[in-house]
Amino acid sequence: HPLAALPALPVFLFLLWFFRSPDRKIEMDSGVLLSPADGKVMSVVPVEYDPLLGGPAMRVSIFMSVFSVHVNRAPCSGRVALVEYREGSFLPAFKSHACELNERNSLLIDCESEDRKVRVNQITGMLARRIVCDVREGDRVRQGARFGMIKLGSCAELVMPPACAILVRPGQAVRAGKTVVATWQ
Repeated sequence: HPLAALPALPVFLFLLWFFRSPDRKIEMDSGVLLSPADGKVMSVVPVEYDPLLGGPAMRVSIFMSVFSVHVNRAPCSGRVALVEYREGSFLPAFKSHACELNERNSLLIDCESEDRKVRVNQITGMLARRIVCDVREGDRVRQGARFGMIKLGSCAELVMPPACAILVRPGQAVRAGKTVVATWQ
């Protein structure tokens, strides 16, 4: 009977809405780093040593609630130098220690502007159990281009050299491929 499917309709509509991937007009600028995710900035912290960047860094963590668009976008144009997956826990993504313990996928991007590298971490959360990454080592990415998705509530991080001027603050809402997170110094 067709009415038997009616209780599943709200779930279907929510999933359809959740996995949306809106088109965005990206204003490319090699002098800036764009947000890799929609959501709210949880923290802006110095990192004593980042192994992928090979030295000190600054890390901007962005929490994506279930209401956020979960498509991840490249903060700069360049070549994907490394894709590194690490198994882990599924703690709530808004917890400060989740970035260190949860399952994650890291991309190291050699930005086209001079000799600069950034790292983007896709981190699972309590509900998020699947990281999708559509790029591989050696692929070229364009600033603001989609490169993956974290399914359900999660976190994304942008890790950059400490010389970058950070333009966002904790609590600020950001949009992937639109909000300027930092400028190169």
